[in-house]
Amino acid sequence: MLYSYYMKINILAAFLLFTTALLPLQAQNAQAVVVKQDGDKIYLDISSLSSPLKKGDSFKIITASEPLINPQTGKNLGDVYQYSPEGTITEVQPLYAVGEIKNAKKYAAGAKAVLESQPEQIQTPAAAQNAKEEKSSRKIITYQPVEQTIVSLTEGNVTAPNQIITLSDKGQVTVYSPANDTLTPVLTAHLPAGTEPIAISAVDVKKTGASQIFASYYNPSRKIISTSVLEAQNENLETTDTFNSFVKEIGCSPDKTLWGQTPFVLGGNPGNARKVLYNGKKFELAKEDTNTRREWLNGINFYPYEQDKTGLVYITSSGTLKAQTGKERWAKSKSLFSSTPNRVKYKQDVVKFYPSVQVYQKGGTPVIVAAQNTAKLGLLADLFGQYKDGKIHFLNIEKGRLVSEDTVELDGYVYDTACTQDAILTAETLEEGYSSIKAIAK
Repeated sequence: MLYSYYMKINILAAFLLFTTALLPLQAQNAQAVVVKQDGDKIYLDISSLSSPLKKGDSFKIITASEPLINPQTGKNLGDVYQYSPEGTITEVQPLYAVGEIKNAKKYAAGAKAVLESQPEQIQTPAAAQNAKEEKSSRKIITYQPVEQTIVSLTEGNVTAPNQIITLSDKGQVTVYSPANDTLTPVLTAHLPAGTEPIAISAVDVKKTGASQIFASYYNPSRKIISTSVLEAQNENLETTDTFNSFVKEIGCSPDKTLWGQTPFVLGGNPGNARKVLYNGKKFELAKEDTNTRREWLNGINFYPYEQDKTGLVYITSSGTLKAQTGKERWAKSKSLFSSTPNRVKYKQDVVKFYPSVQVYQKGGTPVIVAAQNTAKLGLLADLFGQYKDGKIHFLNIEKGRLVSEDTVELDGYVYDTACTQDAILTAETLEEGYSSIKAIAK
């Protein structure tokens, strides 16, 4: 349902990108020639290769071939090849390479070898690399899957303490009471028909002791972003207010605040963030604002970086994560954190709503938590939002860099995260419209 109109107008562009993306895959299977063999070592002539070879690349030697002929038409469909076991390139010189095949048979000089390039590995600091290689030891509660695609979630005290509230891609708001690994639905409601859900928050702005639910959505017919306020009344979730701003909670339960933004008139760039207040009759944005560097609230957070100073951590439009460490100093990540299917076409712009960035203190040191999704089809994912799995990174600031101290691998991809007193909440989107909520211990 989400963004189907945007997908349609980009079908032609996506096809061209897909066709272009296939070309490098075909070019990767280059051929070299066997010139010498010394036991398991195979010496290959690579002087005619058009693309570079590197240590660790794999290869196979063509040992036999025969044409494949259609018996009815007589048409030659190409050659069918037989190959040696797979070998690995161990040395690369300007004009030749050395590879090894375990228990290699004798191969004829002049035989052709098919080369397959392995993807480059991003170089990371040793501590971050070790963290990725080791399975996370954090305690994780994985709740039973629900039949929804969850685009945003949070924790709040709607009718009882520590309930989990979700927003689905169909605009359904659900309040769950968690117990062990089970979620029991308590209340449900739906956003206005024809709107596209963006984010959900649960904060007691009224100071009544119960959380109000704030669900932000885009109305394509009116071209505005609005927020509905839902509260538990008479055993139902009732809409008690609506205002034309995008809102998102920042912080961890129970100490979190609600912030709002109003988009610029001519496009999808957001205005500065302002706290959401309640004046006794309605909700409104405070007059004092905070500079968010023209970023949407989904992908930002605040944290103390020096004594009595609050800094900004945010996801840039290029997908990297930046955290303020001084007046003009910023720590930056190498990984990309911006991949998410949650986007709307707001007037002239396509607005991407990144997964929320969370920050909490551990031993007086800030820990930054960000989600990363893996695209199925590379560039095409930017148009269609096709993803296969995700990760939750826990990062520290070390010597002016953001370094991952721990990574939790997920079975599905992520739209959003939330922060509780003890855990990071996320919903991994599984296949066929199912999601599973995880509570990852801090």
